[in-house]
Amino acid sequence: MNTAASTVGILIVLVSVVLIIFFSIKPVRNKLPAVFRRIPAILKFKRAVGVAVEEGTGIHVAIGKASLLQPSSTSAFIGLSTLSRVGQLSGASDTPPISTSGDGSLAVMSQDVLISAARETGTAQLYHPDQGQLAGITPLSYVAGVLNVIQDPGIKTNVFIGNFGPEAGFLTAASEEKGAFTMAASDNIAAQAVFYATAGEPLIGEELYAVPAYLQSSPFHMASLRMQDILRWGIVAVLVGGAVLKLVGVI
Repeated sequence: MNTAASTVGILIVLVSVVLIIFFSIKPVRNKLPAVFRRIPAILKFKRAVGVAVEEGTGIHVAIGKASLLQPSSTSAFIGLSTLSRVGQLSGASDTPPISTSGDGSLAVMSQDVLISAARETGTAQLYHPDQGQLAGITPLSYVAGVLNVIQDPGIKTNVFIGNFGPEAGFLTAASEEKGAFTMAASDNIAAQAVFYATAGEPLIGEELYAVPAYLQSSPFHMASLRMQDILRWGIVAVLVGGAVLKLVGVI
């Protein structure tokens, strides 16, 4: 990578950090409240969590098989943030949420997230380490392990959010056949295609990264989403400006 590209990359990172901090400040949030477009799948998911709390049914959050040491770890952290918020929203229920993952370190972190959420909601006495399960360390063993959770009669809401392969279609199909609410999102293109065909409420593309913000996990998540929109419009402006300059012969 040449010096110019490195400089541009560093500037983008710095601008991103500054924007996130700016939009996270409470006075700014109060004066310039965030306005996001409607994502029906997430709205339905929030209602499904409310129904699960009222009925005392279980919520299962599958956070995929991404390693925390690989680039796909971004989707794993999104899954953990979603799991944390689900734990907070379902704090009034006698049935704590269950998490499944396909990576050992991710399973340990899911347990930590669940116990932290339980402490926040005053339900630490209901927590059990089995809530954060390592379902399998290979794609097919992970599918086999998660299927056991999906088939539990008490699980009526399944959320798949993280890094999955196309084999995850078996999971969403099983959830739909059972009649459970099913929302699915992945950073893997093949998994997205399968989820679109098999899940009742699929999320496509960047919608995966918007889930924590839409669930109001923290001001930083909402600020990061606003920062992404600003950078996106910046990229559009640069592309359009470059095309215009090319047409008039300036470059």
